Amino acid sequence: MPGATAAAVRKQIAQGKPEPLYLILGDDDTEMSRLASDLSALVEDELRPFNLERLHANDKGVSATSIVESARTLPMLGDRRVVVVLRAERLLKPKRRAKAGDEDDAVDPDDEPAGDLDSLGDYASRPEPLTTLVLVATDLDRGRKANKSLLKHATIVECWGLKAGKDVRVDLRQVARIAEQQVRMAVIDAGQQIDPAAVRLVAERAGTDISRLRADIERLLLYTSGKPRISLQDVQEVVSSESSHDDWAVTNAISRGDTAEALRQLGLAIDGGGVPFQIVGQLAWFVRDRLAAADPRRVRTAVEALFRTDLELKSSGGDPRVLLERLVIDLCRR
Repeated sequence: MPGATAAAVRKQIAQGKPEPLYLILGDDDTEMSRLASDLSALVEDELRPFNLERLHANDKGVSATSIVESARTLPMLGDRRVVVVLRAERLLKPKRRAKAGDEDDAVDPDDEPAGDLDSLGDYASRPEPLTTLVLVATDLDRGRKANKSLLKHATIVECWGLKAGKDVRVDLRQVARIAEQQVRMAVIDAGQQIDPAAVRLVAERAGTDISRLRADIERLLLYTSGKPRISLQDVQEVVSSESSHDDWAVTNAISRGDTAEALRQLGLAIDGGGVPFQIVGQLAWFVRDRLAAADPRRVRTAVEALFRTDLELKSSGGDPRVLLERLVIDLCRR
């Protein structure tokens, strides 16, 4: 079970000596996406249409077998092929049937792609040397034979954000100190100051969730743009459990291309007091940090839609709700 830090992997990338198989695990979506993007950069821009493939395990037709087939494909023109699989927990930790008497490895029939997981385990023991396969997952079922092979042969990179590890007992005081430090650094980088009580409240509401902390910080900085000092009242206005939940629901629905659900969650966010400029800022973060890694082909049109919506909101170019709904529809298009 070889392990590596994100910094060590970036050093391998800089040296042009990557491993053939990486398993990136954790709850820090931002760091995991950035590392996957850094590994994608192993392929030159002009050769990416041939030698870089990004797969989403939730997409229809993506299975362990199709991933292995892609990884076994030899690079064209260049000397390396990179295959990145996002949301790989869909394959590595499939839902189990609740019916009593099923075998230990039985899975939910709706999770059909997990049935050929053994092919991925076999690949791990004999990876293609000219391919770098990157599996990005929140977790995996460590009891499965195929996953044991992955854990044995892949280079494991764990990204747990504010936590030391998935199964490590959390020191909440240490987590709070790290979170508060990140809040202060972000505010300083923005050229602002922040009240100590405001720092504590942001950290407290994020808990151990690094992704939520980053989203809350970005929302707070967007809301207080132009203010020299951020107050406790500012945090109370924009950082809450309700708004955080709604924000994730909207972006998660957009990730799936589920337009109807994204619009429903957007409506809940607006009805719950969401500020249009905050929502645009959160969607901009989604495009920059998630969409760019998951589907770079959609980024240009997404950025254009964001720019148009931001301009229309600032110039009173229409009903903010309608403008945001149109933006969400544009972002859901594949």
